[in-house]
Amino acid sequence: MRDINTAKANIETIGFLDIDIDVNIDLFAAIEKLKKQKNAVVLAHYYQEPDIQDVADFIGDSLGLAQQAEKTKADIIVFAGVHFMAETAKILNPEKKVLLPDLKAGCSLSDSAPPALFKLFKDKYPDHIVITYINCSAGMKALSDIICTSSNAEKIIESLPKEQKIIFAPDKNLGAFLNKKTGRNMLLWNGACMVHEIFSLEKITKLKIRHPKAKVIAHPECEEVVLRVADYIGSTTGLLKYSLDNEASEFIVVTETGILHQMQKNSPHKTFIPAPPNNSCACNDCPHMKLNTLEKLYLCMEYETPEITMDEDLIIAAKKPIERMLAISKQYGL
Repeated sequence: MRDINTAKANIETIGFLDIDIDVNIDLFAAIEKLKKQKNAVVLAHYYQEPDIQDVADFIGDSLGLAQQAEKTKADIIVFAGVHFMAETAKILNPEKKVLLPDLKAGCSLSDSAPPALFKLFKDKYPDHIVITYINCSAGMKALSDIICTSSNAEKIIESLPKEQKIIFAPDKNLGAFLNKKTGRNMLLWNGACMVHEIFSLEKITKLKIRHPKAKVIAHPECEEVVLRVADYIGSTTGLLKYSLDNEASEFIVVTETGILHQMQKNSPHKTFIPAPPNNSCACNDCPHMKLNTLEKLYLCMEYETPEITMDEDLIIAAKKPIERMLAISKQYGL
């Protein structure tokens, strides 16, 4: 094995883990041991690989993960997700150490809304409140009045007076869906998620022909033409609950494929078919989410790096709209 000091310096310099691991190590047992030794908690998004989901202390969507991050008593939060999620945990827990297995785990939707450009856009509409989807950078959160997730966005919008003008960012597809659901005319930022934008309506239609009894369930980040053919539209948690409660035995799932692991665990007698994208792949994975691996999770816990660090002023500014979201969510029992 390489010299540990050299390896750790390498991690800190280039932002990812590159240390040889003994092939005989039981990573599941090693991670559980590290949790106890370091009073660490592992939070994982539904889009993570199955092994990470199975070793996590909590699995959820963006809202559930933010709520868990807010109330955790752990000294170390290990966030198996993407960068903006780990940032959110750090914003809510500035005194805790927050780790991300791979710093390169970014987000195409977050990248579509650079804070400097968004500020120029926002300044043109001073009479608008900014509601920002949680899938964004800390800089974007700091420019926002309220943060939302796909689970609570509708309730948050409806908590505001009908006459209140709103800018919704960064996801134009989710924003358009919410405009339709709430009857609002929110001004939408032109951002989108690369995973949810490339689902093929033609291929989904062909799947539906081959599986006529299957329910099509889709995330609202998908394009409107895809949402039109869905039997149910909801957040990742909403999709999971629908697949459990609905009597159908087959589901065509139009979101990132990581959620299928929990669906299959909860309903082993049902069939879950990943909706295909507009390319040669049979399913649609987020390349950023899948940068995290069980090996990287173990290494980041062992060496407590890469760590998320943020400027104190940015944390204070970004925390206010997140706290407002959490307060409204509690009010509605979400």
